[in-house]
Amino acid sequence: GGLDPRLHTPRLSVPRTEIPAGSVGIGGAQTGIYPLASPGGWQIIGRSPVRPYDPERAQPILYRAGEYLRFQPITQKQYDAIEAQIAAGGYECEVIVEEA
Repeated sequence: GGLDPRLHTPRLSVPRTEIPAGSVGIGGAQTGIYPLASPGGWQIIGRSPVRPYDPERAQPILYRAGEYLRFQPITQKQYDAIEAQIAAGGYECEVIVEEA
């Protein structure tokens, strides 16, 4: 919740059969990241190389309920580099805590 009303976007009338893991979407008044490849009807607005859920990580879920995420645009080259670092086990996600 809390999405600016100007960004509210209706869900698709017919969901897609598979959305890639890491896809970022808007469904109505909410946004979310698809943690695994799965069917879905949200409007896809981007994709993150960092998966919110990875059972191989020491901390499998990157964030907790109620936390806010801020996405930053990256180039395809940056995306590919991060994805390669993740595959090699050498990428650490930067977490910034902002005070209200």
